[in-house]
Amino acid sequence: MIVDPKTENKEIAKQYKELLRISYQTLSEEDKKMIRLAFDMAVEAHSEQRRKSGEAYIFHPISVAKIVAQQIGLDATSICAALLHDVVEDTQFSLKDIERLLGANVAKIVQGLTKISHLKKDKNISLQAENFRKMLLTLNDDVRVIIIKIADRLHNMQTMDSMPEYKQVKIASETLYIYAPLAHRIGLYNVKTELEDLSLKYTEPQRYESIKEKIEETKEAQETYIKSFSKFLSKELKKERFDFEIKGRSKSIYSIHRKMVTQNVPFEKIYDKFALRIIYKAIKNKEKFLAWKIYSIVTDHFTPNPTRLRDWISAPKSTGYEALHITVMGPANKWVEIQIRSDRMNEIAEKGYAAHYKYKQGDQKDIGIEAWLNRLQEVLENNTGNAIDFVEDFKLNLYAKEIFVFTPKGDLKSLPQGATALDFAFFIHSEIGKKTRGVRVNDRLVPLSKVLKSGDQIEVITSENIKPSSNWLDFVVTARARSIIKSSINEEKKTHAEEGKEILRRKLKPLKITLNDKTIQQMLDYFKFENSQDLYYRIGIGTVDNKKLKEFANEYNNTLLNFFKRRSRKSNPIPNTDANQITEKYDQLVFGKEKEPLAHSFASCCRPIPGDAVFGFITVNEGIKVHHKECPNALALQSNFAYRIIPAKWVDSSAQEFNAVLNLSGIDKKGLVNEVTRMISNNKSVNINKINFDSEDSYFTGIIHVSVPNKNVLNKLVQNLSKVNGIDKIVRK
Repeated sequence: MIVDPKTENKEIAKQYKELLRISYQTLSEEDKKMIRLAFDMAVEAHSEQRRKSGEAYIFHPISVAKIVAQQIGLDATSICAALLHDVVEDTQFSLKDIERLLGANVAKIVQGLTKISHLKKDKNISLQAENFRKMLLTLNDDVRVIIIKIADRLHNMQTMDSMPEYKQVKIASETLYIYAPLAHRIGLYNVKTELEDLSLKYTEPQRYESIKEKIEETKEAQETYIKSFSKFLSKELKKERFDFEIKGRSKSIYSIHRKMVTQNVPFEKIYDKFALRIIYKAIKNKEKFLAWKIYSIVTDHFTPNPTRLRDWISAPKSTGYEALHITVMGPANKWVEIQIRSDRMNEIAEKGYAAHYKYKQGDQKDIGIEAWLNRLQEVLENNTGNAIDFVEDFKLNLYAKEIFVFTPKGDLKSLPQGATALDFAFFIHSEIGKKTRGVRVNDRLVPLSKVLKSGDQIEVITSENIKPSSNWLDFVVTARARSIIKSSINEEKKTHAEEGKEILRRKLKPLKITLNDKTIQQMLDYFKFENSQDLYYRIGIGTVDNKKLKEFANEYNNTLLNFFKRRSRKSNPIPNTDANQITEKYDQLVFGKEKEPLAHSFASCCRPIPGDAVFGFITVNEGIKVHHKECPNALALQSNFAYRIIPAKWVDSSAQEFNAVLNLSGIDKKGLVNEVTRMISNNKSVNINKINFDSEDSYFTGIIHVSVPNKNVLNKLVQNLSKVNGIDKIVRK
C-alpha cells in the first residue's frame, strides 16, 4: 500500500477538527487545549505504527475518541483518555508522562485501560471469565474505563475486514458474549445494536446477508408507509400545538434474527420490523402529562394493543431509560410500535450514562446507573466462587427484564424479573439478607422462594440467630444474592474446616494413624471427598463421626494390601462383555441438545474410543476436539472454558432417532387433522408418537410428538406442514 504523507497528514488534521466539532458536550477553551495536547502526544507516539489494513495507527485512537465524544457523549477527560488508550501499551510514553501533561484523571483512566489490555493477553483464548471479572473491577477506579473500552471494541468491530476469518469469529463471539450486554446495561442502546449487528455479520455471515438483503428489498415500501403514517400523526399533534419530531427506524438485523430464532418463524412472519418515535420538547415537570396526552391523541385514531403497553416514565428502567411504548393497529392493518419520549428522555436513551449524569440534579432520586454500579461493585468484591458461574449470573442479570416493587415505606425498587422474596432482602442490604427469618408480601407471610411481581409490597423479618445455608442458593436468582450467600457459607465452612483439622488429628492419634499427606489422600479416596477442606469440614460438623473413622482405621491398618489392589483396579479396569458390546454397537458421535453428528477430531491427550464417556471442546481454529471425561485436562477445560464445552455421546448409527414436539395453530377446517396425519405418514423417515388437536370457535391448536432421524428431515416436515391451508404457525418446542 503506497501512502502519500502529505495526504495522510491532511486527513489526520481533518479528523481532529471533526472530533472537536461533533462533541456532544460543550467544550471550553481549556478543554480544547487539553484535547490538543493529548492529540499531539498520540500522533507522536503512534507515528511509526500501522494497522493490518496498512492505515496509519493514529486513525484508530481518533476514531475511538470520536465514538466517545459523539455517540456516547463523554467529557474532555474521556476524549483525551480515548486518544491515549494504547499509548502506554504500545509506545515509549509512560503513565507519568501522561499525568505530567494532562493530569491525574486522564492518567488514571489510561491506566485502567492498560490493565484490561494486559489481562486480555494472559492466554491465547477469546476472553476468560476470570479476566472479565478483573476487568469489571476497574469500575472501582472509574466507570469511564469500561465505556471507553466498549468504544474501542466498537471501532475494532467496524474495521475487522482485513483480519483472518478465525480471528473475526473469535472477536465477534467475545463481543456478543460480553461487550454487547455491557453496552445494553450501561444504557448505550445504539452502540449495543451496532455491536450485535457486526457480531452477527462475522459469526453467521449468511444469515446476516440474507436479512440485510430482505430489509433492503422492503425498504421502499416501508419508508412510504412510515411517511404516510407520520404525516397523519404530525397533523393531529400540530392541532394541539406540540413542539415535536417523528422518526421512523427499522429494527436491527440482530433483533430480527433473534425474533426469527425465538419465534421459529421466517423473515416474512416478523410483523414489527420497524418503529416510530415521537420526540417532544417539554420542561421536566410537564413531561409525564404531555407523554400521556400524546398517547391519548394516538389511541383516539388507532386501536392500541393493551398487552403491549410499556410505561417506563412512571417507573424508569434501572439503566435510567424512560419512555412510553405503545403498539397500535396502524393503516393497512399493520401493528406498529410507537415510542413516546421527551427530548431529555431521548438523549438518555441515546447517550446512556453521559446524558443521565448531565440531567441529574441535587438530591434527585436515582434508581439508574450509579445505583447499579454500586450494586455491581459489591457483587464483585463479595464474589469468591467459580468465575464461569459469575459471568453467567452476571449476564443473566444484565439482560433480565425488570419488575417494580415497594418497601413497607412505599419506596420503589427495581429487581430482575423472576426475583424472589429472598433476593429482595439481599437487594435492600447484605446484612438484612443474611439475617432473613421470613418475608411478608402484601401483608401475608410467604416462603423465601416466593417469586415477586410488579406492585408487590415487601417487608423483611430478620433475626440475629439466622445465617445463610446452602439451600438458600435454590431460592435466589440475582448475582448479588448468590454471591453474598456463597461468600457467607464459605466463611463458615472455612471456620469449621480449621476446627475439623485439629479434631481429626486428635481422633486419629489413639487409632495409631498419623495425619499426613498420604493419610489424607487415602481418606479422600475412602470417603469420596473432593479435597482436604471438604474432609476437615465434615469432621468439624460431625458428619464423619467416630464410628466412620474406626471403619477407615480398620481398612487402613488391617487390609492395606486390598486397599491398594482396589485402587489399582480402579485405575486399570478389566474390560467386561458389556463394555465391548457398547464399543461395537455405539459407533457414531452426536453433539449438543439437538444430538447432531458434527465434524470433529479426537484429542491426542486422552485418545477416546467408541463407547467412552466424552465431551466436545470447541477450539479456536481446529473445530471440535473430543476428550474423554476422565482426561487429565478435563477439569481445567470445563472450569475455564465452560462456554466452549459441547455435550457429546456415542449412539448406534443404524437405529438412531430423535424426538421432537411441534405446536401447531391456525384456522380450523374440515379434514385438517386427516391432511396433517396423512402428510406425516407418507414420509417414511418420520414416526408419529403422539398427536392431539383442540378446536374452539374456529381456532385450533395441536401438539404432535414425532421421531425423526435428523434435523434436516424435521425442517423439511415443518416446511411441508406450513403449506397446509389453515395452518398459521408451527413452533418446535
